[in-house]
Amino acid sequence: MNAPVWLPIPPDEIDGLPEGPDYRFWDGGADGDQEFPGDPADCVLYVVPYMKRHPVKTRPLPGMRRLQVVQTLTAGVDDITPALAGLPPGVRLCNARGVHETSTAELALTLTLASLRGIPDFVRAQQHGHWQGDFRPALADRSVLVVGYGAIGAAVEDRLVPFEVARVARVARSERTTARGPVHPFTRLPALLPEADVVILCTPLDDTTRGLVDAAFLARMKDGALLVNVARGPVVDTAALLAEVSTGRLTAALDVTDPEPLPPAHPLWTAPGVLISPHVGGPSSAFLPRAKRLLADQLTRFVNREPLRNVVLTTGTADGP
Repeated sequence: MNAPVWLPIPPDEIDGLPEGPDYRFWDGGADGDQEFPGDPADCVLYVVPYMKRHPVKTRPLPGMRRLQVVQTLTAGVDDITPALAGLPPGVRLCNARGVHETSTAELALTLTLASLRGIPDFVRAQQHGHWQGDFRPALADRSVLVVGYGAIGAAVEDRLVPFEVARVARVARSERTTARGPVHPFTRLPALLPEADVVILCTPLDDTTRGLVDAAFLARMKDGALLVNVARGPVVDTAALLAEVSTGRLTAALDVTDPEPLPPAHPLWTAPGVLISPHVGGPSSAFLPRAKRLLADQLTRFVNREPLRNVVLTTGTADGP
């Protein structure tokens, strides 16, 4: 096999890559204008650069006429899927399931605890030298609803259990049973929302989840409840959320927003009871070793013509663009 494979991590830094492919490094460059490492038409497997702007990530795709696999280093693929429409049929899109669960679940718990215990207020008080005590809710004895119970949602529950929460309810697009209990369908949300003290969003963004958290969803949440979003910004109707947090009825902890990045003058920045982190669920020290292991395993499967992991869709089929 000596076909080019484009990697956003230098190949000599990835242990376990199989022999055979012609590995070429391309991450788009600091400004997104890095020259291609060869003719895109020759590339057979493209690993999408991580944490780059959408135009950078998709720039080579129109010329990749021999492409067989697109591998993202993100769990969500909503930004890449539309760019696959011009590719030949049979191209498999694979996501990075197994890479981000640990880091994203850790941040979901961090945001939950920080918001409940009032850490942002303490930080502001520290900046002014104020010793400001307060009586705040604990995570212990709270009821938590996890919306989107895939690998990340399950990892979030793993981290909730030691905190002695009263109950974890799980919701996903498909109803099923797990070792920890039932996973309810989205149709059960109206009944489950009023019971939750904390609602954690982990669902992928697609046509069924865009705007899922609208005014009606938020109105069903109990007074004083906390909404945590580590999914995608457009899962939440920003105007509807602002209306609720502005009254103080709900609070929110958001790692993702709509729009994103959040403009400096946007009212979410100063809305009461809102904690914002700049989409940092994935980028942590946990990312790189897991990403390298995924790539080594996936390339080994590709070279040996074994089934690939994490195939989300295949172009030219019913599930693809």
